[in-house]
Amino acid sequence: MDWEPISRSALQARIAQGVARMTVAQLRVWRAIEVDLIKWQQHPYGDQGNGFWVVAVIGRTVIWYNDIEDGFNRSTYTAVGVIDEYFCNHDELETAVQYVASSLEAGYDLVRILANFRTKREAP
Repeated sequence: MDWEPISRSALQARIAQGVARMTVAQLRVWRAIEVDLIKWQQHPYGDQGNGFWVVAVIGRTVIWYNDIEDGFNRSTYTAVGVIDEYFCNHDELETAVQYVASSLEAGYDLVRILANFRTKREAP
């Protein structure tokens, strides 16, 4: 596979573009959940690039950048530093932040519902 992980500076530029497109409401959510860029592990897909960049944390979920598929995703985590699920959304940052805003407003979170469903399905 001819893939190179995205650099910190390239991701920062992509984040700045997403922030510039955010609505006022999205920007409020973003400012509350954004974190300093840090790589978290995700096995097996993140192994080649030493993990994926996490850009925001809220509760037991993270927004992270999938530089293999070129988009932002939201996944649960059970251990800090490890992304539980691999997703290949091609979402822009403001879209991923809007999913968080919508879950806060509606009172339910599809990412958490999906994670709970998978856990129950895998239980003996």
